[in-house]
Amino acid sequence: MKARTDYDVVISGGGPVGMGLAIELGQRGIPVLVIERYPEPQPIPKGQNLTQRTTETLHFWGCEKELRAARSIPDEVGIGGLTLYEHLLSDYHYDWLNRSSVNEYYFTTNERLPQYETEKVLRARAEQIPSIDIRYGWTVESVTDHGDHVSATATRRDGAERDTVTAQYVVGCDGSRSVVRATGGIPQTQSDHDKLMVLLVFRSMELNDLLKRYPGKAFFNVLHPDLKGYWRFFGRVDVGSFFFHAPVPAGTTETDDFEALLHEVVGRPFALDIDYVGFWDLRVSIASHYRAGRVFVAGDAAHSHPPYGGYGINTGFEDARNLGWKLAARLQGWGGEGLLDSYDAERRPVFESTARDFIEFFIEDDRQFLETYDPRKDRDAFETAWNKRNATAAEVANFEPNYEGSPIVASEGGAPSARGDHRFEARAGHHLAPQILSDGANVFDRLGAGYTLLNFAPSGTVDEVVAAASREGIPLTVVEDGAPTDYGASLILVRPDHYVAWSGDDPSEGADALLKAAASAS
Repeated sequence: MKARTDYDVVISGGGPVGMGLAIELGQRGIPVLVIERYPEPQPIPKGQNLTQRTTETLHFWGCEKELRAARSIPDEVGIGGLTLYEHLLSDYHYDWLNRSSVNEYYFTTNERLPQYETEKVLRARAEQIPSIDIRYGWTVESVTDHGDHVSATATRRDGAERDTVTAQYVVGCDGSRSVVRATGGIPQTQSDHDKLMVLLVFRSMELNDLLKRYPGKAFFNVLHPDLKGYWRFFGRVDVGSFFFHAPVPAGTTETDDFEALLHEVVGRPFALDIDYVGFWDLRVSIASHYRAGRVFVAGDAAHSHPPYGGYGINTGFEDARNLGWKLAARLQGWGGEGLLDSYDAERRPVFESTARDFIEFFIEDDRQFLETYDPRKDRDAFETAWNKRNATAAEVANFEPNYEGSPIVASEGGAPSARGDHRFEARAGHHLAPQILSDGANVFDRLGAGYTLLNFAPSGTVDEVVAAASREGIPLTVVEDGAPTDYGASLILVRPDHYVAWSGDDPSEGADALLKAAASAS
């Protein structure tokens, strides 16, 4: 019997990941408390590049339309990226991180806006859901796992009040210095790049006008031979407003001449006003495990990495999507303990792959290129190598987080990874691709809140699966349609987070047993 508690889940940290997790749980009727120290989102532009998978998630969280409306960059400016050599006005450049190249494999298209605007949208949505309580201006001091429940002690930021609340589970979404991780008994490992990074937020209409030479581009990655593969990065926040981050020498302070640095990176002097200067250490961190009993971590509390490629916020949202339905399943009685364990088994390897196969790879690949080629020494060799990079840099199709080999999907071999390939074929462990049904609707418009069985076979062939779901109390929606598909199977079992759990043509192969295993994983 469950211990009586104040809430089912307490979430420490109401940034985008914490608030997203609250929405995922709240929409499933789970009583949630979010404890967030800042009454208002902090106006630091970061986490701007949102993948198609993220906007798809916000669609199902009921706030995609509001997210699109909050975009601060005008449509005519565009949201694409560019890589340049040595400075921003260089003659050597190519398209970079063209996420729109994989639009057809997702229900929604990608987006770009500052994290604080995304946070505003999520806060507004969370406040519409009756089962979500939010305490702004509070900070969690510690958490304790009592075996049959957890407690979280929190204080108001002004020190005027202290309180302890109880829950079935607590989730730390409280950033890279997570109190939940530290007091909940979850260690972490770090890989330090020994780099001090500066973040500048500045305004310049002159730079805005200079960048009209790059229509459709909103972020710029400048490679410089002196920086050994580490980037100097510009991003638009709004018309005439920008952020910039780059490695700087140890000992750099807020009093250094950052205007001169910006002039150097742009390639010419220009008028500007700096609004913010901040610093951080460049490193990769990962929790040794994402679960310790009734304590979980997600987002930056579970993992952090250099802001190269816009993976951070998207990875955090996927943590929330993955963990949310599993916690709900356990709390509602149709999911087992093994289902909760699968959160770590699926999400931690995906982050390790993201850091290793993409972020660290970018740094090393750029370092090798810059050490090998120099247009001042051998222009022909440099241009030949640059053009080869140009030919492949826009391709992002191999970033395809998947859960092959997960204990709760029916895949043969493999292991969860961020590296994969996009296909319309329905493969166990991979994201479901969209499909237009015979009535003109998208299959995503028919997916249920629990498991969904897509049946493109003759009617009546899934009765045994439906009966098994009913016996186990597992929520199952059946979608039957006669439309031809590219799924490569007539039966597809889709998880609540829209990853494929199983696909095949013969329900006697074990779709019913698979449904029980995928949901209970006991």
